[in-house]
Amino acid sequence: MNRRHRRLRKPTNHERWLVSYADFITLLFAFFVVLYASSQVDKRKVGKLSLAIQVAFQELGVFPASTTKIPLDTSEPMPFSTVQAIENVSHNTDVGRVAPSTEEFLAAASPETDIATLQNELQQALHKEMALHEVAMHREPDGLVISLREFGFFDSGSAAIKPESLPALDRIASILSIRTCRLRIEGHTDNVPIHTAQINSNWELSTARATAVIKFLIVDRRFAPDRLSAAGYAEFHPIASNLTAQGRAQNRRVDIVVLSTPVERSSPLPESDAAAKPSPAVR
Repeated sequence: MNRRHRRLRKPTNHERWLVSYADFITLLFAFFVVLYASSQVDKRKVGKLSLAIQVAFQELGVFPASTTKIPLDTSEPMPFSTVQAIENVSHNTDVGRVAPSTEEFLAAASPETDIATLQNELQQALHKEMALHEVAMHREPDGLVISLREFGFFDSGSAAIKPESLPALDRIASILSIRTCRLRIEGHTDNVPIHTAQINSNWELSTARATAVIKFLIVDRRFAPDRLSAAGYAEFHPIASNLTAQGRAQNRRVDIVVLSTPVERSSPLPESDAAAKPSPAVR
């Protein structure tokens, strides 16, 4: 009688789930390692990648060409604006073009619409004068207004700039000189009539003070004259009430209005057109 051999059954392993669990934990660990590595990517490389993408779209005509500004402190990871400005200069040099001058480079690299950055720079440079209420700043639709109060920059009834106020004007001019934005210099007075041997009315006083600031910018700081314009408003554009001494003091001011639009320089005439253009009659 043949005996049937019973098949030996392997005992059931109740711990097989540990293998799947260990695989899951390993994948989860790898996932968080990748997330951490992604968060630590060098921002310089990200800036260069963004630059390459933007340049590619600009060459296709999708995005208009933009201007950027290099910050004074580049010890931190370089932002995209800095990378773009440096890459543009390197590209122009590599292809054999003449490197632009410092003035041309700063003019091309300055974002004229970045009024907030300009305001921050001026506030840091003029913190002492602003604490003494000799200088005030505010934003308008046209741009940034830098108000020079009379008691800090002019003697009463005089259009001559005080010598002790020249350092503050120098700091303002130094910040504005590296930009190409237009400047409108506005003179304002209170409603108290004036009539002296030199000045006959508030119209003349407001205009003379605005002209004095423009003369300082052109003669002393070599500003391009086509960036500047002067206006005298007398007492007709007050910012405070003329019924109080404090209000009248605020109204006596010269405003440097930094316009958001840059200077549009006209291209010179060709030689043939210049020769054909009639010369003015000699009187």
